[in-house]
Amino acid sequence: MQQVRSQQTGKRLKKSRYITGFDGIRALAVVGVIVYHLLPYNLQGGYLGVPTFFVVSGYLITDLLLQEWEQNGKIDFWGFYARRLKRLYPALVFMLVGTGTYITLFERSLLTNLRSIITTNMLYLYNWWEVGHGQSYFDRFNGESPFTHLWSLSIEGQYYLIWPLILTAMILIIRKKKTIAYILLALAAFSGLLMGILYTGPHALNRVYYGTDTRMFSIVFGALLAVIWPSTHLRKNISQGSRWTLNIIGLLSIAVMTVMFFELAGQNTFTYRGGMFIMAIVSTTLVATCAHPGADINRWLTNPVFAWVGTRSYGIYLYQFPVMIFYEMRISDIAAHPVLNALIEVVLIMIISELSYRYIERPLRHYHYKRLGTSIAEFVKPNSSYGIKRLWLVPALALVGICLYGSAVAPTKAPKNVLQENIVKNQSRANAHNKVALAKQKKAKRLAANKRKMRALLNKKLTRQQYLIAKKYHLTKKQYLIAAHQPITAVGDSIMADNSHDLQTVFKQAYVSAKVGRQIWQAGDVLTALKKQGELAPNVLINLGTNSPMTSAQIDKVVKTIGRGHRIFWVNTHVPTRNWETEVNATIRKASRKYKNFYVIDWHGYSVGQQDWFWQDNVHPNPQGNVRYTHLVAKTIAQKLAQIEIH
Repeated sequence: MQQVRSQQTGKRLKKSRYITGFDGIRALAVVGVIVYHLLPYNLQGGYLGVPTFFVVSGYLITDLLLQEWEQNGKIDFWGFYARRLKRLYPALVFMLVGTGTYITLFERSLLTNLRSIITTNMLYLYNWWEVGHGQSYFDRFNGESPFTHLWSLSIEGQYYLIWPLILTAMILIIRKKKTIAYILLALAAFSGLLMGILYTGPHALNRVYYGTDTRMFSIVFGALLAVIWPSTHLRKNISQGSRWTLNIIGLLSIAVMTVMFFELAGQNTFTYRGGMFIMAIVSTTLVATCAHPGADINRWLTNPVFAWVGTRSYGIYLYQFPVMIFYEMRISDIAAHPVLNALIEVVLIMIISELSYRYIERPLRHYHYKRLGTSIAEFVKPNSSYGIKRLWLVPALALVGICLYGSAVAPTKAPKNVLQENIVKNQSRANAHNKVALAKQKKAKRLAANKRKMRALLNKKLTRQQYLIAKKYHLTKKQYLIAAHQPITAVGDSIMADNSHDLQTVFKQAYVSAKVGRQIWQAGDVLTALKKQGELAPNVLINLGTNSPMTSAQIDKVVKTIGRGHRIFWVNTHVPTRNWETEVNATIRKASRKYKNFYVIDWHGYSVGQQDWFWQDNVHPNPQGNVRYTHLVAKTIAQKLAQIEIH
């Protein structure tokens, strides 16, 4: 690490050991976050890279502060704050201005609250603004913000501001490291417990995900490790047994982290009631083994690639969301070439991060701001040594000016979204219809099971209202009558929420449970509750896969939850703007070959190329698309039931 001079004593700190393996840990964490957002694989816990960043930051900063105290008897607060600002602020400001400028010029739909977003980020309070105003970190279809990920930097900023003062107070008042360690352990436990208590369901997600108090346990664990495991007090010469004990602990930590990256879903209750806390503990053990000079983990995590990614991890983290969101807003069919598009985005992120590191972060980190007045005077001289470089001031001022204009005109409320209004209205209708449908389903089950009565029913003439419904949804008389009299339970995400009214117009006995942002791992609770109450219909319609990738094991779990004696109709996905479309549809198709009672409704094949069936996002069906969606569902189910039940 760089030597730090105390302004009060003039003493120079001893040069501490630069733990290169920490670059490897940062690299693993940032790669996990990027893969989570970019690649069409089920890396559910990729967002868990942030707790790992927090642990590393908590350890490094506390370790340096304790070294300074040991050698100088005090901590140079202003020097510390100056170094942090020089390290973090330039790239953050550039990202905010650049992103704000792009939004103002090319993506005005993202302009809402730009002024508040930039201001709270500059003050490192953005995470608390997100609690009250922001969207879920896992919401990919509600005008995803290119700033959402910055919540973690605000927590880091708050930590840098407050922690040196708290640490100094603890050293002066408490003094004993053992007691300080116990206090830190209690704080970490309290933070983890608070996260579990405050997480009462998806509606509380923003509060626990973005809150400083509910996320600080990761940083506190890092600080605790620095108190009991200071890098300069660790001996390189240890026994062979101790060395391999540390190595095994480090390797097990990496293995557990990898498993959690794949398995710990962002909207799973366990994540907030122990899962993320466990991830912080595991990250702490990895940092501990990496910091110890007697172990080999540091060497194993040290290589040119990890070093490059690790030293640029701050920039990579900063620019990932703007690049991904702006790119995906311009490319309408990401799903056609998911890996290629992901690679293009990764390359763009890396190029921008490298340019930022070379021309913004590193130069301004080492710039002596006391010379600012002299530099300005030299800059404006006619024969300035800066020469032609002064022309860079023109685009810089243009960027700032455009961003300020966008901030000034940015609305504080998002304009009315027809799709969102339609979903809310249809969900309200569906809830009212559900009560009636459940009351009639027992009678409908008996009718559907009686082949003689069903055949007689199909010979009846349609009423005027039935005829108009069948005509609207392009159904034959037989298809409509089968659909109208079949009990059905429908579980889905925003696609089904948008379509629920049309479904229940045709499927008179349908119970619809649909929710915006619903993931496959959330379906089990709904299905289990209905099954326990005896309200799960013989026909189950599923529309999940829009919001994330899914595995065969997850589908197996849904099928097992539904159980025998039920027919499962699974609508595959039309989500060309996301890279997991092909993978999800292949997984659904694979399940249909595995289970005899599992049938695929090919919405993707039916709707491909029909952009006039969708809203602007090219994912959610518009009124015309809802008619087509309902037609396909009703036709497929009616034809299959006619083959199985009636003939």
